[in-house]
Parts: sequence; C-alpha cells; structure tokens
Amino acid sequence: MAWTSDHRMHVASLLGRYRQRYPGECDVADRIEELCAARADCLMRTCFEPGHVTGSAWIVSLDGSRCLLTHHKKLDRWLQLGGHADGETHVEAVALREAEEESGIQRFLMPPWRGELVPLDLDVHVIPARGAEPAHEHHDFRFLLVADASLPIQISEESNDVRWVDVSRLQDFTDEESVLRLARKVEAMYRSS
Repeated sequence: MAWTSDHRMHVASLLGRYRQRYPGECDVADRIEELCAARADCLMRTCFEPGHVTGSAWIVSLDGSRCLLTHHKKLDRWLQLGGHADGETHVEAVALREAEEESGIQRFLMPPWRGELVPLDLDVHVIPARGAEPAHEHHDFRFLLVADASLPIQISEESNDVRWVDVSRLQDFTDEESVLRLARKVEAMYRSS
C-alpha cells in the first residue's frame, strides 16, 4: 500500500518491522496500515471512521515478574497504560508519555529487538460511544517498557487505581485476551533470552 505523507512514514516502518518479528500477525498490521494509508488524520483522536492510532505501554518490572496495570475510569477495566497520539508521529513517544503521565514513573527502558524499535504488540479494538463521541476503533501500537517496581507510583485523573501485579496473578485482574497476550509475549521473550 502506498504511503503518501511523510507524517505516516514512521508508523509504516514500525508496521514493517512488526511483520518481520511476528510474521503470523500480519493481518492486524495490514488492518492498521489500511487505516493509515486511507486517512491522513489517522493520528488524531477526531478520526472516528473507523478510528485512530493510539500508543500504549506494557510495563514490566526489571525481572519481568510483575506488570503495571491501571484501572481505567471510563472503561472500568484493568488495562495497560496508554492513550491518544494527538498528532504525534512517533507512537513510541505516545506510549512513553502516557506511561509517565499515568504512573508518575519517569524512568523507563524500551528494549529494542535486534537493535531496532519494534512494537511488542498491535491490537485493534472498539471503544464504545460516549457523550458526543461515536463508537470507534483504537488501532493500538503497544510497546514494552521496563521499570524499577520499587519506584513510587501515582494515580492519574484517568484512573481509579494503578498497581504492580504479579504476572502469575494477571487473570485475577483481567480476562481481556489482548492484555493476556502481552504477558505471554514477554514471558516468551524472557524464556528465550
């Protein structure tokens, strides 16, 4: 698919690297690429048809045994931290910004894969209508961040709670397949290293 605007080139390169790392997940990369190729405003939260690009962070402790979750106020669910791109072309910067804002932690590592930045996961999910906003899709780029779990955390206005959770107990907090998939991917990374 042809990309016609420079502001989407970084997203295109991330999708290409994602296909190399996860060749069995090309369908979701193709779906996000279709949105970005069709909509020049795909990085803006006002792009509702069918949705827009978001960035999120799967934050794990240094040893990988714990993950940081937020209890999202609007969605009333335990999720990874993340949010809207709001025009930011580097979605990894979105993930980092949201991680800092929603946790209060200011020091993260973003491990590369084979020396390159590659999302840990891609996910397309529906956000229900709320107020003046229609139901729409989030085309989410999810990045692995590593943090010291002993650092103090704080709860943002967007959350009911933020807490470190033992990955072994993750299913006590959520049955969201897309969240459980993040944990499985990191577990596989730690096993293979």
